[in-house]
Amino acid sequence: MMQKFRPTAVLWPVLFFAILAVLPTVAVAMDDNFLISFVARVLIYAIAASALNIALGFGGLVSLGHALFIGLGMYSVALPAHFGISDGFVHLGLTVLSCAVIGAVTGFVSLRTSGIAFIMITLAFAQMGYFVFVSLKQFGGDDGMALAASSEFFGFGLSSPTAVYGCALVILALLTLWVSRLRESPFGMTLRAGRQNARRVASIGLALPRYQLTAYVLSAVLCGVSGMLLVNLNAYASPSSMSWMISGELIVMVVLGGMGTVFGPVLGAFAFLGVEELLKAVTEHWMAVFGLLILAVAMLGKAGVIGVLGKWRRRSDAAPVQAEAVAQGGAQ
Repeated sequence: MMQKFRPTAVLWPVLFFAILAVLPTVAVAMDDNFLISFVARVLIYAIAASALNIALGFGGLVSLGHALFIGLGMYSVALPAHFGISDGFVHLGLTVLSCAVIGAVTGFVSLRTSGIAFIMITLAFAQMGYFVFVSLKQFGGDDGMALAASSEFFGFGLSSPTAVYGCALVILALLTLWVSRLRESPFGMTLRAGRQNARRVASIGLALPRYQLTAYVLSAVLCGVSGMLLVNLNAYASPSSMSWMISGELIVMVVLGGMGTVFGPVLGAFAFLGVEELLKAVTEHWMAVFGLLILAVAMLGKAGVIGVLGKWRRRSDAAPVQAEAVAQGGAQ
């Protein structure tokens, strides 16, 4: 059955991205360079969260290893730049190739298991990647390495926070549009059906593991792109970017915003990093307060921030209808 088109479902994301588009101009007028850098970082993590949502939200694959692909994206820029290669297309090609190959291999092995075993295997692969880059002492080892040259595309370089901001915003907007179409496509519907009941999907002749592996590789490559942007923003690459804590934060962003929704991971990234920054400025015990806030959102609705906003929207839409019904009843 066709879903009813809701103009507000499109209006709010468009308005959200429009505000983000004019934010750098406002920040420059206020002479606030921190705001641009901070929101650029949030946009990059929103890309990574949206990427993870393809595997986690649509496919039900709880991965604790997606930070590995962020790290691969960072080093796909940092290592060539160390040898004097600043061509952004080379960086992008290495990012896509490394994340696609590693994602296909690790995904193929991990998908032979399920549940807790899947989570632990993806975590193990991420830790393996972490220790591989720690062992590269000639490239900084555990201390990481500074970015020798930023990525350049036809003379346009990602050498400033404003440039990274604009690039990340465009990628996130296009990714959000693409994910909205992917979700309603046969591929997306198969993934979502498999998350709810894998046996029924298999019973109609669909090879669910192939769909899940494709989703895993797609999310890996997109996480790699976010890593490529992050290293240009920070001008620094570190093995700590592959930490399981980063993977855990991405999962929290997806769940906090609304797992399996289109715009939820974006809101989750902004809510997670925004509230974190505000609490850090207020108290040194911000983690305890932050944990309680996440618990409160989880208790308010399983669909996260999107679910809470959806309830408010339905109530506001229902109020005029109820008032009209009462008025008509009184007139009769």
